[in-house]
Amino acid sequence: MFRTMMKGKIHRARVTEANLNYVGSITIDEDILDAVDMLPNEKVQIVNNNNGARFETYIIPGERGSGTVCLNGAAARLVQEGDVVIILTYAMMLEEEVRAHKPKVAIMNENNEIVEMLGQEPASTIM
Repeated sequence: MFRTMMKGKIHRARVTEANLNYVGSITIDEDILDAVDMLPNEKVQIVNNNNGARFETYIIPGERGSGTVCLNGAAARLVQEGDVVIILTYAMMLEEEVRAHKPKVAIMNENNEIVEMLGQEPASTIM
C-alpha cells in the first residue's frame, strides 16, 4: 500500500508578486527550494492564509537569495502581494517508508528568509 505524505513545506512565506500575464505557476527562490527539497516543475499545493484559497500549480525556480515567491498566471487572481502563504509538496511512499519519513519544513520570516528548519511539525498549533 502507498500513502501520500507531506514531503516539504514552506510555512508563512510572503507573496512578493502576483503576475497575471505570465504563462502560469509559482516562482520560488532556488535557495528556499533547496532547503525543502522542492524541484522545478514539481507540483505544489498553496494555501493562502489571508483569504483561505487553496490551489495547485507547479514550481519555476527564482533567483537565488532574492526571497521571490511570485504567483503567475491564473493563480495570481488568488493572491495579492504581501499575502502569507503555505506551500506544500507531497510524496507517495510505501507503508514501510512512512514511519521513518521526516518532511523538510522551513519556517519563514516576513522577508522570506528561513528562520528555522523542522523535521516534523510541533504538537502546538500556533507558531
